[in-house]
Amino acid sequence: MDIQRDLRLAVLIDADNVPYANIKEMLEEIAKYGTPTFKRIYADWTKPTVSGWKTVLLENAITPIQQYSYTTGKNATDSAMIIDAMDILYSNRVDGFCIVSSDSDFTRLATRLREAGMKVIGIGEKKTPSPFISACEKFIYIEILKQTTAPIVKDVKGKTEKSTQATNAGIEKVNNALIKLLTDSINDLADENGWAFLGDLGNLIIKKQTDFDPRNYGFNKMLPLIKSIDVFQVDERDTGNNNKLVYIKIR
Repeated sequence: MDIQRDLRLAVLIDADNVPYANIKEMLEEIAKYGTPTFKRIYADWTKPTVSGWKTVLLENAITPIQQYSYTTGKNATDSAMIIDAMDILYSNRVDGFCIVSSDSDFTRLATRLREAGMKVIGIGEKKTPSPFISACEKFIYIEILKQTTAPIVKDVKGKTEKSTQATNAGIEKVNNALIKLLTDSINDLADENGWAFLGDLGNLIIKKQTDFDPRNYGFNKMLPLIKSIDVFQVDERDTGNNNKLVYIKIR
């Protein structure tokens, strides 16, 4: 998805289904896509299970929305969050939504918001069910947001590239499914000589697989990820003024 820093975003957080420890990293990630116009978090704040959120709400200017649980075993906060999302949608004050939850109950909400022309970004843990992930335009795993610079790794040409790895276990290995996704997408975009522009490739892959992110595989950017796989050939074409256009080809 193209990053547009001027997008007005409504950030709606399901406190029952995401950890509060990574809220700083979540908000920094959201800032890459736009400016939060609304920042609301939903829970029954009388419950001790969400007490850890209270300090970080003040630090990050997030508005808590109280929703009592009317019945044991039912999540009333989901309904409150969905109603607010629709109210915000019809207010015409935002360009997109960021739904922070690992709950598949928001699948239909994400679908409805996209039908209305909204950008929908999802943030949740890797346990998030696939229907909700697919319903979002872009889905980001919380596990990859806390990162440190890992040891230097060599690409297929012997050059060095820095790999970025998450501090907690969440890094996936490059596998056949990833390679097939990349090769199929390159074939979809390739010119008569087999080259595909890296920018177009990234956009197409996100459309095909909304939770794709180089950080899932330990790389901060897509180019180092591709260079680490010897199936692909990279051509960095100098256009002058220190600018380069990067093209990818299957060997």
